[in-house]
Amino acid sequence: MDYKDLFEQFNNEGRLILPDTDISFADIPWSKHPTFEGVELKHIITSKQTNGQFSFHLVRIAPNKKIGNHVHKIQLETHEVISGNGICINNGTKIKYAPGVISILPMNVAHEVTAGSDGLYIFAKFMPALN
Repeated sequence: MDYKDLFEQFNNEGRLILPDTDISFADIPWSKHPTFEGVELKHIITSKQTNGQFSFHLVRIAPNKKIGNHVHKIQLETHEVISGNGICINNGTKIKYAPGVISILPMNVAHEVTAGSDGLYIFAKFMPALN
């Protein structure tokens, strides 16, 4: 299976379907991460839509770029690796990221993610929502 194609399927054909909502992922724009160069986010469902309970984001990290070391003081974060490869440092432990890996990043725990030479494509979820 070509996992890059799987990410593109999420990106272009994915949908957020709720009882009162049907939004195509293709209609949601990519936005540059405000801090980390080479990182883009597609905000699938936001704090505003969930009253702050949770948020979901597609994350695209360019080859050899990184989300630097940081902490979310009030959010638990999960990563579901869709495509590409890389390394996550989660509370000082090195985790190899490859398609199918799910990682849980507890609140108040330092973490960083570095994409490999093919880039890295993640479905990230935050509880409570990332603002």
